[in-house]
Amino acid sequence: MKKFILIILILTTLSFDTQKEDAFDTGEYFKFRIHYGIINAGYATLEVKDATINNKKVFHAVGKGYTTGMSKFFFKVEDLYESYFDKQTGEPYRYIRKIDEGGYTKNQEGFFNPSENRILVKDYKRKTEKTIVLTDNVQDIISSFYYLRNHPSIDKLKPGEAITIDMFFDDEITKFKLKYVGRQDITTKFGTVSTMIFKPLVQTGRVFKEKESVTLWITDDNNKVPIRIKAELAVGSLKADLDEYKGLKNPFKVKK
Repeated sequence: MKKFILIILILTTLSFDTQKEDAFDTGEYFKFRIHYGIINAGYATLEVKDATINNKKVFHAVGKGYTTGMSKFFFKVEDLYESYFDKQTGEPYRYIRKIDEGGYTKNQEGFFNPSENRILVKDYKRKTEKTIVLTDNVQDIISSFYYLRNHPSIDKLKPGEAITIDMFFDDEITKFKLKYVGRQDITTKFGTVSTMIFKPLVQTGRVFKEKESVTLWITDDNNKVPIRIKAELAVGSLKADLDEYKGLKNPFKVKK
């Protein structure tokens, strides 16, 4: 459950646009319902706000994930992820990660220094600080996918091809790989929607059945809204469906 909420927080930002201008703007908001069959397990939200860092206007993205109902009783999750990044380049300046997953907690903040390719990570729980060397053009877990929203070649991918970026997470740089599968019309609470299908590559373990067990459906329009996420688990599957949205930059296209 906690890993699925994390994936949703990652993928709710995963929208792409072939135009030069941004595919999103301040005020964009998504809310996802996470469910196991007919049982509600929790919700995840993502919102874009304005902020100021060093007298410069930047985007401030806030992602939250939490369990509800009986799921909260058995395994409480309250996750908060924030990112501050440049409005023109998408370059991250700062991230915040505060999580509580069944009693496992983290409280971190990271400050990027792109001129030196370094990041200062402050761990408030452990009361430690450390500086880590980064690769070029690295993104944090939230800013990375806003950065990809304006990627010029995403719609040029052929089925089976993938795009890979460097992402800073858990004090290290990881490769996040997304494979394009194809297109499909799906039925949603908003109507029939044309979508593009992707598979984020995840590590095989006790939670996911195989490396490509997570599937993502994104609206095939100028917004490229993540509208459905499905994860095949060792027993059954967990889904997240777009439940609410507002502040989209472009019209939301529905066939019927």
